[in-house]
Amino acid sequence: MKVIIAAAGTAGHINPGLAIANKIKKEQNDSEIIFIGTTRGLENDLVPRAGYKLKTIDAYGLSKEISIENLKKMYKTLKGFGEAKKIIKEFKPDIVIGTGGYICGATIIAAHKLKIPTLLHESNAFPGKAVKMLSSKTDTILVSFEDAIPRIKNCKNVVFTGTPVKIKKQNYNEEERSRIIYGVDLDINRPTVLVFGGSQGAKRINETIIDIIKNKRNKDYQMIWATGPKQFDGIKEELEDLNLNINKIQNMKIVPYIYNMEEIMNVVNLIVARSGAMTITEISNLGKPSILVPLPNVSHNHQLYNAKALENVGAAKIILNDEINGEKLNKTIEEIVLNKDKMKKMGENALKISTVDAEDKIYEEIKKLVK
Repeated sequence: MKVIIAAAGTAGHINPGLAIANKIKKEQNDSEIIFIGTTRGLENDLVPRAGYKLKTIDAYGLSKEISIENLKKMYKTLKGFGEAKKIIKEFKPDIVIGTGGYICGATIIAAHKLKIPTLLHESNAFPGKAVKMLSSKTDTILVSFEDAIPRIKNCKNVVFTGTPVKIKKQNYNEEERSRIIYGVDLDINRPTVLVFGGSQGAKRINETIIDIIKNKRNKDYQMIWATGPKQFDGIKEELEDLNLNINKIQNMKIVPYIYNMEEIMNVVNLIVARSGAMTITEISNLGKPSILVPLPNVSHNHQLYNAKALENVGAAKIILNDEINGEKLNKTIEEIVLNKDKMKKMGENALKISTVDAEDKIYEEIKKLVK
């Protein structure tokens, strides 16, 4: 099978594409797979690191505003369409798959014009502009949330598959769990809360955790807090101004980034995070209760819709970005981690929307299009 995958920008777009590529390779080892991306996004690191060839084209998101800058982007995007068409003609794929980012528009339209089967994967509960624009030109659209299906018009085949993610549920024994918790200098007997804001961190969440530390609110639970690499040094300095050593704060482990995230997510009792599609999928697959702080000002407020997928089944509490503060977050954490029955029930509810076989479902839809 020869496959082109278009994915660009963030890890939330690229990692599902890599998971799909890995699944195809696992099932058909002689498959040839290349990626199309831009020169600007994380694909330039993640795709080659995963062992796949990356071809780059120009593609930008376009606004309705008339400006010189927007006209330049429009010209480059039209040029990118021609570049995508050339790559497709030369590679002669059996299918073209898009998993997100501005890159999908040019690539999917080019494939459609060349009568190549196309498939799009939409990770968010509220589909973005690109998916809506491409729905009539795509043979199959796969969605991560059933809520997304009625929001997609003009596509003859919309299928709920879930999002493929790396992090899986692990049943660690007490010895393994102790090793992981003690490995981050925390107490195995105390409720543990994981806080992170995506790979780059979340400023508003970070400010809130500083308030919790400053006011010593976390007396009855402990935290492992990933600040994001770019924000770690600033937070360290801010804590030093409060005469606090970042490595010696009670009930707290503060790191720039968590490299063993699968282990940590499996052993903590509660997760506080943004609500990107991959995070929601990981939380539901692990069966963890969560407090979600949707990133505002993103297309169609899609992180709020993602978070509601867990809130609606009683698995999560949502705190809006402009409403979160140390007192409110601390109170919400305590209401969950100090009530074992509630914590257990929320975890069970999260599993109700889990999709652990997403790769298998996606592969089946690819096979239907490749004949």
